[in-house]
Amino acid sequence: MGNKILAFVGMVVAVLIQTAGQVVSKIAMNGGINTYILILYSYALSSLLLLPFITFLLYRSEAPPLNFPSICRFFLLSLFGSAGTVLAYVGLDLSSPTLAAALLNLIPAFTFVLALIFRMEVVHFKEYSSQAKVLGTIVSISGAFVVILYKGPPIFKNHSSVSPYKQFLSLAQSNWVLGGFYLATESLFASLWYIYQASVMKSYPSVMVVVFFQILFSTILSAIFALIVVKDQSEWVLRLDMGLVCIIYEAVADMVIRVSLCAWCVQKAGPLFCSMFKPVGIVFTVIMGALFLGDDFHLGSLGGSIIIVLGFYAVMWGKAKEERKVEASFEDSESSSCHTAPLLQNKT
Repeated sequence: MGNKILAFVGMVVAVLIQTAGQVVSKIAMNGGINTYILILYSYALSSLLLLPFITFLLYRSEAPPLNFPSICRFFLLSLFGSAGTVLAYVGLDLSSPTLAAALLNLIPAFTFVLALIFRMEVVHFKEYSSQAKVLGTIVSISGAFVVILYKGPPIFKNHSSVSPYKQFLSLAQSNWVLGGFYLATESLFASLWYIYQASVMKSYPSVMVVVFFQILFSTILSAIFALIVVKDQSEWVLRLDMGLVCIIYEAVADMVIRVSLCAWCVQKAGPLFCSMFKPVGIVFTVIMGALFLGDDFHLGSLGGSIIIVLGFYAVMWGKAKEERKVEASFEDSESSSCHTAPLLQNKT
């Protein structure tokens, strides 16, 4: 139970970090920094920050020994992660943080379907726990789209002057259809990452080593991609602007802290539990939009947030009930074996 509470807190923090990063990244990209350079420098800085810690960890032999199959698993995991990162940034550049946060809500549905395919989750439609998981997933995703599609009258009206960030964000033209396609595809890769992360953590249960090699391989892959795509040499030069702030934030908060939190939470609570926190991101987006971008808070935002929370707790209730059932059956089997063991010994 203690691990589940820590996983709950960890995933809330991880989603908050990711949502804030979307706003910061959008401002930086509208400021002129190249998307692929932003990704590369963020990954590279993350690798450098983790290198001393991982070297010490491996030197002290506090992690399992590395072998070729483990390295291959790390590389495949980084392939899913880096592909999703590129798609997320490109989609964000073409659209907005609000659309990006909304389409993150496809991740629980994708993860639930993939978990069923790989037999990591079981659905018995006659049981209330399974019905709660299925309906809760649908409800929470629906609530997220209520926030986007239904605005409604303002509940809290921001009377302050228009934020300079809001003016800055409105300068760039958005291609919502293409951006939405990229973001939806990124949700699929994120779901694959959650599913495969659970498998990797079972074979190599050292969170920080897995995270380091994932980021290291992602740095190499993004460097190759950037060298092919980015032709203008001036775009490789860093300046003292919002782009540099974004790189530091993404490297420290998003790629080191958030990825480590997600990997640890997947290890402790499973991929479906962690993916179900994505709908909460739209709540954070609405709040940060009102606080930092000068957006008003509308009835649709309040109603959609309530629906998200209801769906979220329905899934958590279903998962908790299934776990209690498994624990009860395990205790019954142990007690029955304790009762039968003396009888077998007496007969011998």
